[in-house]
Amino acid sequence: MEEQFTAMSSLRLHFWSITGTLIAFLISLWINQEVFTHTSFVRGINWIFLPSGVRLLSTLLVGFDGFVGLLVGGLLMDFFYWFPHDPVRAIAGAILGSMAPYLVYRLALERYELKASLTNLTPKRLLVLSVVYSVANPLLHHIWFALRGNMQNIAESFFMMFVGDLTGALIMLYTMKGILALLPKQPSNSRMSNRMFSIQLALSSAYTNQLATKPT
Repeated sequence: MEEQFTAMSSLRLHFWSITGTLIAFLISLWINQEVFTHTSFVRGINWIFLPSGVRLLSTLLVGFDGFVGLLVGGLLMDFFYWFPHDPVRAIAGAILGSMAPYLVYRLALERYELKASLTNLTPKRLLVLSVVYSVANPLLHHIWFALRGNMQNIAESFFMMFVGDLTGALIMLYTMKGILALLPKQPSNSRMSNRMFSIQLALSSAYTNQLATKPT
């Protein structure tokens, strides 16, 4: 009975981690379109791209669950907004856009022994991970573009995607790192502090949950 309860709790954590990532990703896309639409180079490539920050942040916080949430969000946006008439481009874009931050998460897990709520990620480490992600994401996309024979403005497109991913990642990561640092480490008599402590517990539980079931 206890094992069944633990399994159900784990499934709920996976569900909320995936759902939370999906919602955060879609909201960040909407904000980016509303605020930074004038920075667009081509469809889907901006000088500032906040969803890149959400991609990297969500995988660092909840690992494979973040990858799944990003993949679902990417498929929804690509099929219904970005590339509704190009299913191959839609599927490839969603997979590549989700794969790059997950690979960086795996790197952080092995190299920095990543801990819950990014507690051991210093500003320098956040910068390194942001740069690595901002190279990996456009690299994967532009390798795929080249394989399809699309070489038009490829260097300029790569550079702009790199800048957009880097600015978006830095904005989101440093903002969230600051917020997470303010979360209380133990409950108190304050209702607000207890709510913030609950967020801390939820993130730690989600992180522990995805580590326990991470693919090898």
